[in-house]
Amino acid sequence: MSIFSFIKEAGARVLGIGKSTTEKNNEVSERKTKENQQENAKAASRLEEHIRSLNLNIDNLDITIEGDMATVSGEAEDQATREKIILVVGNTAGIGQVDDRMDVEDEEPEATFHTVERGDNLSKIAKDHYGDPGKYQIIFEANKPMLKDPDKIYPGQVLRIPDIETEN
Repeated sequence: MSIFSFIKEAGARVLGIGKSTTEKNNEVSERKTKENQQENAKAASRLEEHIRSLNLNIDNLDITIEGDMATVSGEAEDQATREKIILVVGNTAGIGQVDDRMDVEDEEPEATFHTVERGDNLSKIAKDHYGDPGKYQIIFEANKPMLKDPDKIYPGQVLRIPDIETEN
């Protein structure tokens, strides 16, 4: 008598027990996909709560996250609110892209977006965009309530730079 070795995942399923490596891998993959979907749904819900806490007026807000892409839909009260919502979502760790599917009640010209670089401050950004560093307050006001302090910006952050003609 001898003992023979076999690959237990291979062969016919006569006994109905055991799973092949492929079946196990598929189950693990399905479980991970489901876990990712649940985590993405929780993250989207937290973002929606955060937007509401900032008192940004939007009806029927809906955010979905898939990978590093967030899709935002709803009806914003104006273009500034729409842009602020895009920035709140986009300036969130883990989000690399925002698919804007929002509607706006009152159409207005779009603001410019500026990505903060190392060494930037609002005065420098105001000088670059408006030619006057003293107009930093316009940028600060345009990014409230996300900005609480004009001295607290960080590299990689994206800010709204409104057209002075349309903001005043």
